[in-house]
Amino acid sequence: MTESWRTAITRMTDGEMRVRGYDVLDLMAGRTFTDHIALLFKGELPSADERALLDAVLVGMAAPGSGAPSCAAARLAASGNRASLSAAVGAGILTIGDEHGGAGSNCMELMVEGVAMAAAESLTIEQAAERIVTRERAAGRRLPGFGHRVHTHDPRTPLLFGMARQRGIAGDGVRFAEAVERALSSHGRPLTTNIDGALAALLHDLGYPPPAGRLIFIVGRVAGIAAEVAEEHAREKPMRIRVPVTYDGPAPRPL
Repeated sequence: MTESWRTAITRMTDGEMRVRGYDVLDLMAGRTFTDHIALLFKGELPSADERALLDAVLVGMAAPGSGAPSCAAARLAASGNRASLSAAVGAGILTIGDEHGGAGSNCMELMVEGVAMAAAESLTIEQAAERIVTRERAAGRRLPGFGHRVHTHDPRTPLLFGMARQRGIAGDGVRFAEAVERALSSHGRPLTTNIDGALAALLHDLGYPPPAGRLIFIVGRVAGIAAEVAEEHAREKPMRIRVPVTYDGPAPRPL
């Protein structure tokens, strides 16, 4: 006999639905979608301050512009495949990885390492950040969560960090991100803490594990991807996206 799956998330019986023990009808009537996201991932409902911060994070990452890889891929798929909205949204999600949208979880892993290093070796967060930046730069590796293709200073980060301080949530994650940014500048490579780095810092201080940095990015970004697909269907003709291609292979030659 095959053993049943196990889950601590949902329980459904005839006439009743519960998430983490709470009646879904009560959640629908009395809580927000952002509350529900926190409940699903952490198992507990957030405080009002935690909800406000997670809400701001989700808004900040939802719609980055049509040129972002996830949005561009979704629109390209929608342009060529008009029969499936889900295929186009899925195409956008499938672009998310280490280079796009995955930096949050990778940055959180560095934060966990840096905070543990500081505790184990009696260092300040600043000293641990400096040590990690020196190591990563010497190895020729990019620091995930820092630098942006458009913004010299990502305007979302100071707002989020300011909210975190005002609401008493800013902790080692925010301090580590700010210390890394200062260390990068002292190494001659000023780089802004981008939305991935800000997401990493806030989720760390809210008590989420590193994988949440990527998964919650996806939750927020799906809203923007879906809107891009809807606009492509509503406003544009099929097959309207034609990517310019320059051939640089061999000249014509006989077989």
